[in-house]
Amino acid sequence: MRSYYKYILMALFCMTGVSCKKYLDVAPDNVGTLDYAFRNRNEAESYLFSCYSTMQQLNNVIYNAGFTTSAEIIYPNNLGVTFFDQSGFNLIRGVQSTGSPVLNYWGAGGVGNVNLFQGIRRCNTMLENIDKPIDLSESEKRRWIAEVKFLKAFYHYYLMRMYGPIIIIDKSFPIDAPTDSLKRKRSSTDESFAYVVSQLDAAIPDLPPVIENQTKEFGRITKFIAMSVKAEVLATAASPLFNGNPDYAGIKDRSGKLLFSAGYDATKWKAAADAAKAAITECEARGLHLNTAPPTTAVSDASDEVKKLLTLQSAVTGKWEQNPELIWALNYGFGYQGFVMPKLTSDAVSMANTYPSNWAVPIAETELFYTKQGVPINEDKTFDYNGRFTPKAGDDANKHYIKQGYETAQGNLGREPRYYASLAFDGSIWFGNGKLKEDDAPYVQAKGIFATAGPKSFNSTNITGIWPKKLANYQTVMDKTFDVVSYQLPIIRLSGLYLLYAEALNEAEGPSAEVYKYIDMVRARAGLQGVQASWTAYSTNPGKATGKDGLRQIIHQERRIELAFEGQIGWDLRRWKELQEVLSKPLQGWNINEGSSAAYYRPSTVLIPVFGVKDYLFPIATQDVIINENLTQNPYW
Repeated sequence: MRSYYKYILMALFCMTGVSCKKYLDVAPDNVGTLDYAFRNRNEAESYLFSCYSTMQQLNNVIYNAGFTTSAEIIYPNNLGVTFFDQSGFNLIRGVQSTGSPVLNYWGAGGVGNVNLFQGIRRCNTMLENIDKPIDLSESEKRRWIAEVKFLKAFYHYYLMRMYGPIIIIDKSFPIDAPTDSLKRKRSSTDESFAYVVSQLDAAIPDLPPVIENQTKEFGRITKFIAMSVKAEVLATAASPLFNGNPDYAGIKDRSGKLLFSAGYDATKWKAAADAAKAAITECEARGLHLNTAPPTTAVSDASDEVKKLLTLQSAVTGKWEQNPELIWALNYGFGYQGFVMPKLTSDAVSMANTYPSNWAVPIAETELFYTKQGVPINEDKTFDYNGRFTPKAGDDANKHYIKQGYETAQGNLGREPRYYASLAFDGSIWFGNGKLKEDDAPYVQAKGIFATAGPKSFNSTNITGIWPKKLANYQTVMDKTFDVVSYQLPIIRLSGLYLLYAEALNEAEGPSAEVYKYIDMVRARAGLQGVQASWTAYSTNPGKATGKDGLRQIIHQERRIELAFEGQIGWDLRRWKELQEVLSKPLQGWNINEGSSAAYYRPSTVLIPVFGVKDYLFPIATQDVIINENLTQNPYW
């Protein structure tokens, strides 16, 4: 373990007992110990890592609304046993309330023991005491200040994505501050975004370009991380949810102040595009690039087609320090591989009660992925869209992805490489699980298994018959034992930054060679032709890529494919105001209780989502609104 990890763990343990005011955590506690905490460099460094600890606790995807509310993965809610806190997955079932908000990052304690206001308070305390250590060099002081300003900006931004207008906490309050002074009002969205950007701008110049001492410091914030986050912040500010959203027109706080921007401002997209391009330039200057090399560890024999899939997979599940396109992740590993892998051996079936393989992908998510021609399945002139549910045996043309001779759905054949790198389904080949020679690779047999496993077997709890293969490292083995090869799930990858830049530039200026360039770089790594070539040759709507609106749809779909299951798309769908459309349709899977192909490949509704306009922003708990009479509840709650 790196030394930095140890500091984080120490900070987590020592900070869990910190008390806080229920409505806002802005006053410092343990005042008598602050002088001790900053008496020298070593003690101050420990406090710095306590500022980081809140961020590290945000790594758990089950508490990430961008992951659980994206409709990319469905979790069954009738298992009769609790493997983890499933409340975040249940949000799309309409369980949100003001009485006891789900994924409550505003209130006291926070979800998963994360309190973002407490994290902000620690940052303010650090900044206010940074001059006390007498043995802290000026250069290191500047770096620490920059790191803490980044953290403070990120915590505010995390709250903004969930709640919109926030309370800006720029300084600590005395422990004996009058209670009324702690009852703060919310700033407007424009004020909130401006504050976050100002903190990032203040931090960026003094952050290190790279981490030189990776043994002790890997995972700490660099300049290119902060610049990439700034681009995302500005893109969020420019997006339809916050940029002139008519649903929030005229919404005011209790004093009559407008909380949301009154009209659309196109210049916000230009600012986002400029920030994204600057971040790309910095990332590439530091050696970051798209991962195009397949992993070689333990791979004894694989075709070029399988190597392409491994290349795509390792862009997500490869080790951070070896992944050339991973801009930012958190130090803790992704802890749910046992929930995303089908049972591929008879011995693995016996482990179902511990690792139930029940993170299920709805059919709608699979239909986002392109055909092998690089266009949507309902636009491809060469693809039998209406016959996609018809059973068809795997053939020679698809032998690297589908078991030859095995009946699967016709729609599983002739798809782009990211389809097979991201999804596991009935008949699909799974390279890995201890079989690292292509000729020995197992394949998924879903038909009949669910029908014979019995209603109480947790092997039957993948309610769609489709697994998010992308989230499993190819070296992880579930057989007689479960041997996990861990990885850090990315927060920002270079491919995502490329697509963010293309999105912002298209919104600011419309289609251009520059926009196409950055989309096509991502597509080329996935083995696809460029946007213009693909749409011209294969789409029933060949002009779609030439107009701003059509290209917007293409970019949005490209992001949903490229970043699927990574905890990003739920946030994208919110800022685009597209989540309500996605959740307006029943989520379906295969007819998993049937054993024959004809019966199995009949879509069956597994969940009818509940999502309205009010759900774009999370509610603040009623008790917090009551205690702080200056606090205004979010619209429609």
